[in-house]
Amino acid sequence: MDFRSYMDVALEEARAAGGRGEVPVGAVIVGPAGVIAQAGNRTRELHDPTAHAEILAIRAACAALGQERLTGYDLYVTLEPCPMCAAAISNARIARLYYGAADPKSGGVAQGPRIFQHAQCHHAPEVYDGIAAQPSEALLKDFFAAKR
Repeated sequence: MDFRSYMDVALEEARAAGGRGEVPVGAVIVGPAGVIAQAGNRTRELHDPTAHAEILAIRAACAALGQERLTGYDLYVTLEPCPMCAAAISNARIARLYYGAADPKSGGVAQGPRIFQHAQCHHAPEVYDGIAAQPSEALLKDFFAAKR
């Protein structure tokens, strides 16, 4: 079986988020039939601090499937998930997490609290980092440079 990355879809969502004035982060959930859900950050647009790309994609995938668990599904996201998103990934029982850029300031997977390594974490996905890290980092750096 050949590996196929869906990070290109996540990057499209990140670009769209940046175009809306949101921090450019995109996420996509993939299952055996392909893409189930995709989203970009919408915290400002929705006036909702939980409207991170990962959370929105998880909500959409669960709604589309009519279930609260995403066992066997993969999540691609352009930035290392924050602690809130990492906890949601665990609760959703995502099988594999692929992410692009590391987030030394706010990450919750390889940085900071390392949610999946915590004793109270009920499920830890397989984690693959650095997938399309350079374009993911470039989107973020360009976005924040324009804000300064």
